[in-house]
Amino acid sequence: MKYSYFPGCSMEASGKEYHKSLTYVNRVIGLELLEIDDWNCCGASSGLTISRELELALPARNLALAEAQYPQLDIAIPCAACYSRMKGAAAAARSKEAAKLARLIEMPLSGQVEVVSLLEAYSSPAARAAISAAIKKPLTGLKVACYYGCLYARPLKITGVKNTEELTNMDELLSLAGATTCAWAFKTECCGADHHMDLPIESKPLLYRIYKNARASGAKALAVACPMCMMNLDMQQAAVNKAYDELFDLPVYFFTELLAVAMGAGYKECGISSHFHPAMDLLQGLDSGQEVM
Repeated sequence: MKYSYFPGCSMEASGKEYHKSLTYVNRVIGLELLEIDDWNCCGASSGLTISRELELALPARNLALAEAQYPQLDIAIPCAACYSRMKGAAAAARSKEAAKLARLIEMPLSGQVEVVSLLEAYSSPAARAAISAAIKKPLTGLKVACYYGCLYARPLKITGVKNTEELTNMDELLSLAGATTCAWAFKTECCGADHHMDLPIESKPLLYRIYKNARASGAKALAVACPMCMMNLDMQQAAVNKAYDELFDLPVYFFTELLAVAMGAGYKECGISSHFHPAMDLLQGLDSGQEVM
């Protein structure tokens, strides 16, 4: 199992727990990610606000590098925003915009390298079998709501998913780890992205509805696959509780953290000890055999 790899800007900052845990999981299951050399920011924020040309050129350059360095490999991307930008650039490279795009980046680009999310890479038959075989400490008793966010599924013409409202691959992976995943209605709703910085009042209701629906589903935790979603859902929970006079207590985990723990990783080893909202007590309750209420 081998992919070229675009980590994105967040993996050494807001997504450092993601990086730690996916590194652990990859080592255990034998999945190799070959980081492309000289990659640049995908433009998930700045590119969208400046111009269509920059929006496409930033991720397209990364795709061109991947094609040149690892032409036989699909490129795996852990961040939903990066995935969306790269997926869009790949589609543009196969469209009437192809020649313009190649001129912008001054590099050849065919668009033939397949862009896959880390969720998709882990969902291949070989990876699923390896994950299942590696589980040492099943997450029995953990009820988790899998939150995909809006960019893994949309726009449909770019992602090609079968159902933009009901993604399932994270649920299936965590089920392999022994967790119970909850049916709920906000799997692919927007968390507010970076608008929590410039529009904090308007953005809080988005998180409130996610927490409320997850709790109503019976979930005791949330699992995510995007550093931006993680930052919002983890860091903003106390502020939402204060704004709405609520007592949400929903630890938020990268799905790779939960897989790593189920494979035997320590909490510090995969980053869980550094979350904003306390995240270790729930898992330690599982370790002790206590029922997660």
